[in-house]
Amino acid sequence: MDWTDLESFARPPLYDGAPCAGPEASWGHRRGDGPGQKDELFWGYYLSAATMVAAGGGPAVPEVVRAAKLSSCHIDPVPAMVPVIGDLVASGTAVGDVLADSAYAHRVAAHWALPLRALGAKLVTDLHPNDRGPRGTFGGATCANGNLYCPATPVALLGLGPLPRGANAEQVAAHDRTTAEAARYKLCRVSADDADGYHRVACPATMGKLRCPARPASLALSHERPTVLAPPEHLPPCCSQRTLTVPASVNAKTAQKHDYPSAAWRTSYARRTAVERSYSTIKDPASNDISRGWCRLMGLSAVTVFVACCLVVANLRVLDAFEARAADDARRTAAGLGPKRRRRRRKSVADLVNAATPP
Repeated sequence: MDWTDLESFARPPLYDGAPCAGPEASWGHRRGDGPGQKDELFWGYYLSAATMVAAGGGPAVPEVVRAAKLSSCHIDPVPAMVPVIGDLVASGTAVGDVLADSAYAHRVAAHWALPLRALGAKLVTDLHPNDRGPRGTFGGATCANGNLYCPATPVALLGLGPLPRGANAEQVAAHDRTTAEAARYKLCRVSADDADGYHRVACPATMGKLRCPARPASLALSHERPTVLAPPEHLPPCCSQRTLTVPASVNAKTAQKHDYPSAAWRTSYARRTAVERSYSTIKDPASNDISRGWCRLMGLSAVTVFVACCLVVANLRVLDAFEARAADDARRTAAGLGPKRRRRRRKSVADLVNAATPP
């Protein structure tokens, strides 16, 4: 899920309170395309879309837009999209994982995360930098990155962030080892959410994930597991009780399906680029270009109808291409061939050297 800009055909008013042909449009921010240009103002609307993607490890599906919302830029597009997802669920469509960037995850939990969880969705989001790391405690456990951690967790493991762009294989492997070590200090779920959103968790030492003197039975575990050297002097409830009941208000904004930012989260979150492909499809000058002037209509209702028609046409093209690829894969499988791969267009230094070598 994501939102993008949609310029109005009407020109903005010359000054505040001046008449305008498109009074329902307003000023909004978007990222500029020019070199060194971070963002710019535009006069129009925000277009939010929800694109269908394959489940984690599931079969491929056509990436069609299942829901969309056009709103004026003076309205926050994040909470405006929640009723649209609610209508989708009410129509009988099952909503599984909801993938969104940090702009969605940073919103107030009551405006985004909690309503979606109430609809049965499982969030996979990139946490905003202001929401990462330790954020208070509950029952003595540390709240960090959407989970509860042992109070003796090393501070370095609580401040992990996602991998930077262009990370090499060694950096990826080191990052995955660190996130796996942090998972050993995480309190373990021992029950699913009940009707009120409550669930129970247990100390990681009692679940055999690490060794701790506060849990003498855990000291019999292998020394390959991390060992807590300095447990709290006065044991909090998370260390003294067998289980801890966690209400829905704890980590309400940051809790999600996978541990952030683990390898499982990174693989699942990578599917979010499907919505970016949906926007590139309807902004392609060779097909449906929704840049300013694509339709000379003003007003939210009229533009919404035209946008809906544009998305229907784009979905039909996506479905045709998906069926053509499926038929081609079936033909190649029947012929004993592997799946078709894209032709490598990037030439390496060795390719250039060999091409320049005289006969």
